[in-house]
Amino acid sequence: MFSFSKMQGAGNDFVVIDIMKNQFEYSLPVLSQFLCDRHYGVGADGVILLDKSETQDFKMKIFNSDGSEAEMCGNGIRCLAKYVFEKGLTDKTEFFVETLAGAKKVELELEHKKVVSVKVNMGSPEVDCIKYMIEIEEKQYYVYPVSLGNPHAVCFVKNVEDFEVEKVGPILENYKYFPDKTNVEFVEIVDKHNMKVRVWERGVGETNACGTGACASCMIAIKEKFAESDVIVDLKGGSLKIYFDKESQEMILEGGAEFVFDGQMEMM
Repeated sequence: MFSFSKMQGAGNDFVVIDIMKNQFEYSLPVLSQFLCDRHYGVGADGVILLDKSETQDFKMKIFNSDGSEAEMCGNGIRCLAKYVFEKGLTDKTEFFVETLAGAKKVELELEHKKVVSVKVNMGSPEVDCIKYMIEIEEKQYYVYPVSLGNPHAVCFVKNVEDFEVEKVGPILENYKYFPDKTNVEFVEIVDKHNMKVRVWERGVGETNACGTGACASCMIAIKEKFAESDVIVDLKGGSLKIYFDKESQEMILEGGAEFVFDGQMEMM
């Protein structure tokens, strides 16, 4: 028997489990596949495990719905930050979380002792000075590789709402240029401070939102002079604020996180 919380950030939903106090003996990839199943499990895009860290305040492990482990998740880390504060595991409003993509600083905005928004320093994106032209059924797509600890491919389109994400997304995710597969962002520029994004997430499929994907989209848009340093990213599940600090070359992600419900599960 173990306890969990169902949480979501911009419609990107997670099963959050605290494993700091007890030895967790389940196969994490298998457990993640089961818990994320929307028919037989709890239902989620991923599973977040809260663990002790030897170097930071907390440690986050995150597994996708297909059982693969992800390096980092912008929406997931905001959910984790709200979880540790509102469950009484810390009284700090600024702290660091260890991830496979490095330590990330989070800052909490409170109202009546509740977390209403979380800022995450996502670090400096790694941008390749190239773009790939990929042809799919005689249509050409230009994709820009970028990393925020996890891989992304940004593709600009004219009308993202009508775009065939479910058709093009898995082809780009598994294309030969991306040996470890990649998250794919389809981006429509509205103006210098607003963009619309749909996300095909590696190991998951289309999701309502992706924090690292929003940052990757903004980074390429800024690099190509399509956008300024502060951008509102409109995703299927809600909006996120992104700020790029030109001096430090770091990206700040800001958005909300919500509890959906708490539960317990007994594994056979």
